[in-house]
Amino acid sequence: MKIHNTTGGRIFDAVNYVFLSLIGIITLLPFIYVIAGSFANEAEITRRAFFVWPEQLTLGSYEYIFSTPAFIRALVTTILVTAVGTLVQLAFTVTMAYPLAKKTLRGRKVILSLVVFAMVFSGGMIPTFLLVKDLGLLNSYWALILPAAINPFSLIIIKNFFQELPAELEESAKMDGATEIGILWRILLPLSKPVLATFALFYAVGIWNDFMSPLLYLSDNSKWTLQMYLRQVTAASDLLGTGNVDPTYIPPEQGIKFAVIVVATLPILIFYPFLQKHFAKGMLIGSVKG
Repeated sequence: MKIHNTTGGRIFDAVNYVFLSLIGIITLLPFIYVIAGSFANEAEITRRAFFVWPEQLTLGSYEYIFSTPAFIRALVTTILVTAVGTLVQLAFTVTMAYPLAKKTLRGRKVILSLVVFAMVFSGGMIPTFLLVKDLGLLNSYWALILPAAINPFSLIIIKNFFQELPAELEESAKMDGATEIGILWRILLPLSKPVLATFALFYAVGIWNDFMSPLLYLSDNSKWTLQMYLRQVTAASDLLGTGNVDPTYIPPEQGIKFAVIVVATLPILIFYPFLQKHFAKGMLIGSVKG
């Protein structure tokens, strides 16, 4: 049964489709231009203000960046930090959300009040930096992971999800001799795939795109992540160093910038469709009850 079966309703739907399609095209055009520019030569990028398909396809920019140790090191560092950070943040969040989901926990209301307070107010950049420094985490990859190990919003959503699960599941498991860790690992986590997939995506995107933490805490450029490396894209000569390419070859400066942007964005675009089916369900689960 169609909701808009009148002429006015069909016109309204058509206008909505056209309007939203235009917004989608306008949103995609800059990224399409970046992709096209990464496959174009410097002369074309300089001559043409905008294009969605290069006149002559070239892989020179990608060959250049992937032939340089600095870029490869930054890419591998970002992948490892994102993978480890996502696992650590999920582990911390889940292990704190599970006991808080039990109404019999002593001091539960006080802890939840502190969580809500932390969600509204933060210590600020300078106190956080001093804390990281006092903990000896400066110039360490853990400085990119531990300060944001638990997100209060994610914690509350996962805690609410655990609360909504039938209590009979835990009671039956305890009768069979299961421990609290066993209940969490064997029963609750398999039932929590939608919400865990959703927040794993949130955590991974946040760590992958994080620029401020490496800027504040990493002074050794050999430990830079991809976002810090992208920041240093100013010119081909001082950007990448010497790559394993023809020394007479002068790579396109703008093309290198575009190629680095594409490589920095592509992994998230690749993994998002695999988690998309859990996204809407995971965001709604546990978001109603307190």
